Amino acid sequence: MTVHPPAAADLEYISSTYGLSLTAGELAEFAPHVETMLDSWDLVEKLHAEFPAAPVTRSWSWPEHNPLGAWYVTCAITTAAAGPLAGRTVGIKDNIAVAGVPMMNGSALVEGYVPDRDATVVARLLHAGATIAGKTVCENLCFSGASHTAATGPVRNPWDHTRTTGGSSSGSAALVASGAVDLAIGGDQGGSVRLPAAFTGIVGHKPTHGLVPYTGAFPIEQSLDHLGPMTRTVADAALVLDVIAGPDGLDPRQRSHGDRPSFTDELSRAATGLRVGVVTEGFAHPESAPGVDAAVRDAVDTLRAEGLLCEEVSVPWHRHGKKIWDVIAVEGGTAQMVDGNAYGRNWQGWYDPALIEHYGSRRRAAGASFPDTVKLVLLAGRHTLDRHHGTHYAMARNLVPRLRAAYDEALTHVDVLVMPTTPILPSVIPGPDASLDEYLARALEMMANTATFDVTGHPACSVPAGTVDGLPVGMMIVGRHHDDATVLRVAQTFERAHGGFPSAADPAS
Repeated sequence: MTVHPPAAADLEYISSTYGLSLTAGELAEFAPHVETMLDSWDLVEKLHAEFPAAPVTRSWSWPEHNPLGAWYVTCAITTAAAGPLAGRTVGIKDNIAVAGVPMMNGSALVEGYVPDRDATVVARLLHAGATIAGKTVCENLCFSGASHTAATGPVRNPWDHTRTTGGSSSGSAALVASGAVDLAIGGDQGGSVRLPAAFTGIVGHKPTHGLVPYTGAFPIEQSLDHLGPMTRTVADAALVLDVIAGPDGLDPRQRSHGDRPSFTDELSRAATGLRVGVVTEGFAHPESAPGVDAAVRDAVDTLRAEGLLCEEVSVPWHRHGKKIWDVIAVEGGTAQMVDGNAYGRNWQGWYDPALIEHYGSRRRAAGASFPDTVKLVLLAGRHTLDRHHGTHYAMARNLVPRLRAAYDEALTHVDVLVMPTTPILPSVIPGPDASLDEYLARALEMMANTATFDVTGHPACSVPAGTVDGLPVGMMIVGRHHDDATVLRVAQTFERAHGGFPSAADPAS
């Protein structure tokens, strides 16, 4: 794609945009210098083309049987006969690249894009013997905590097909909960692994920020982006985390922190005597559904009966976390996910030029195809960025160490923190004629407890705590940075004491 030199009208527009006050004559003087400078762009394109990815051809198909609306495409890709995941099927959230297989990210603005490289997590799963069973539907550009926004239609909760699955890793949750796949990978920027896990009665683990490489997944905001396992059991979550965790040298979200434990091996250590802090501010939200708080407190009693030391703790800053997330996600998402065509700039690592060109061109030509959640983000985010130049984003980022320290201080007295994953039960999926008020309310109403830990980067795992009115409730267990192992140990202790988690196919079991 040769970079054509700008016409006089293009230069006039740029001058006006930046308030340069250049006359037509002055712009004409600049024009040949601009054209000469653009030679470098053509050379960079030529050099980049000398290192193409090896062509990948893989078989895939549109789903023939898709009662939950959870599959985007199906396939059966495996590259290793042996390994810790041999014989296990995995669903890949459709914001994660699988080479040779279409990727839509829930959006008409990405539809038609086919990656030429596997995301790091996909390569690691295949190396471990897993079979990639398909791409799972995710919410439109992943900006929803419910499952009604994908351009392909709603993803239905296997416990009650009229209810939301949660989002944005909606398809991954529905397929694991219904038994269609053994394991899945989800992404989490505001709770998008943990929320659908809670709503469908499965395990969803958001790792410490940077533990799992995000390379090859469609970003929203670099400081919020996470990938993590979604599974039926805690042991499977630990096993998948063993496979996908660790630096890849391509993701700036990752930092070296020395050797890490085997999460599977750590599960063999008894959790007796571990201290559990029950976060007061995680309960009794204005939107809390009757029974949710009680179900989680009953789960805490189960941990207490297993020999864990449970006590109430107060983290007042917890109630500020979602508001801080709002500013970072809205201004950061506007700048990176939209203006920066997902990848943005100013960081070292691997970029996807083909996706940037595809999505960048589509979103400029068809901005009306943005979902209403992202339209809200752009209306608020562009207003504040234009009016205040990112000042509030800077303020929010400066508050993050204080927010993180509030949890860290509590975690000096206890080993993990617990609270409901979300204060509400799965809501009814809005109909196609739903008002904007209903569409937005259902998409954004559930993140009071989850979003803050995307900001702070603490590991957080949702495990089924029971059911209320026949619908699953999740308990979220939060740990110290890089202590995912203790989070998973506590989660498995509850799982075993509970006698295993019921499945959507047989809720009474």
